[in-house]
Order: sequence, then C-alpha cells, then structure tokens
Amino acid sequence: MADRVYPSSKPATNGTTAATATTTNGAFPATKAQLYGATRPAYRPQPHNRRRQHSRSCCCSCCIWLTFFLLLLILLVAIAGAIVYVLYRPHRPTFSVSNLKVSHLNVTSSSTINSKFDLNITAKNPNKKLGYIYDTITVSLLSNDIDIGDSTIPAFEQGKKDTTLLKADITNTGKTLDSGSVSTLKTDLKSKSGFPLKIEIDTKVKAKMGGFKTPKVGIRVTCDGITATVPTGKTAATASTSASKCKVDIRIKIWKWTF
Repeated sequence: MADRVYPSSKPATNGTTAATATTTNGAFPATKAQLYGATRPAYRPQPHNRRRQHSRSCCCSCCIWLTFFLLLLILLVAIAGAIVYVLYRPHRPTFSVSNLKVSHLNVTSSSTINSKFDLNITAKNPNKKLGYIYDTITVSLLSNDIDIGDSTIPAFEQGKKDTTLLKADITNTGKTLDSGSVSTLKTDLKSKSGFPLKIEIDTKVKAKMGGFKTPKVGIRVTCDGITATVPTGKTAATASTSASKCKVDIRIKIWKWTF
C-alpha cells in the first residue's frame, strides 16, 4: 500500500514558475535604478575649450599691461611736473582793475539796454624764468549777474617780470532783457550808493620757457568789489575800484564740461 503525503503536492503553474525564476534572478518588483540605470548615459566630463581659455588669458594680459602703462604715464607726468616746478617755480599771472569809467548806461521802456564803459586792467607776470602767451581775451561786465556789456582784447605776449596795461571799450546796444532783470537793474541804478559791477575775463594762455611752450590752458579772471553810479550829463562817471579784487582760476574742459 502506497504512502500518502498531506497535503498532496501539486505541480507548479506557469505563473509560479515565472515568479520563482524572477525571484531567483533578482529582486521583485524591479527598482527605478534597475529599470533606468541601463539606459542612462554615463557621465563623461567635457574637455575644456582651449581657444576660449587662450582668449580670456589674452584679455587679462592686455588689461594688466594697459593699466601698467597708464600708471607709468601718470608717474612720468608727475615727475616732469615736479622737475619744472623745482627749476622754474611758476606762479599764476595777477590782474587788477586800474580804472573803470561809465560813459553811458540806460534801460529803455522796451526792456533794452544801451551802455558804454572804458576799462583799464593791469596784468602782471611775477615769474623770473618764464613768460606767457595769451589768446584773444573776452571781457564781460555784469551787475548782479546781468550782462550789461561785452568786449574783446587782442592776443598778446608777456615777457618775464613784465607788466601790461589792457584797455577795453565795453559796449552794449539794444540788447533785450527779461522783465526780472529790467526790474533789478532799474532799482540798482536809482540807488544813491551806486550799483555793483563784476568783471569776467576768459582766455587761454600757455607758458614759454626758453624754446619750450606748454599746451594752452583756459583761465578765468573774476574781479568784483566794484561800485559805480550813472553819469549825469556828458561827463563819464568813474567807478570805485579801491576795494576790487581779482581772482584767477584755471578752467579745464573735458568733452562738454568745463571745470
């Protein structure tokens, strides 16, 4: 009599066989690393672009050398300036108002101005070793910043330790003023103490040291502290210039701006 086995063993189905085979070969269910790991491309570092590195290196080198040459140029200019200063001890020219006469000054009912002034200015060169060469000089006469007359003085050359008397006939004929300027000017002209005047002189000058001449530099001379009165009759009125002072400023123009 055959022995019985409980429970009786049954033949495995296809699904059981497949599951057993899958379990035997690997984990089930499959992980994302197993599903996508095979298709993911392996990371390969890209080689650096040698041309780009070379161009960047060239740009850096150019910037460094350009900065070096600019600093060197500034240093050389500073050394040259120091040498010139030690050898020549340059000083700015000085100006003073010698005389100013008011021949005519009138503001009409149509807001126009007619004026005539006679101006004498003394220019001095205090330097022992260099002279000055002046371009044409522009002269403006103002009262409370209102332009009441203009003139020009021809170019001239001034030697060492030299004094030059500059003369200018300042006129203004039929210039129209705005209402505010007319009101201010009429009030000042009626004042018993006189009306204030300011002289502005603009020109360019270069220094001459032996056979060497420097580049032109703009200067502005401002003279204030002048008081004048309106003349009565045909006799010109002499302005008071005893308290006048003139200041010389160097003006440097960079593109559109003047400093």
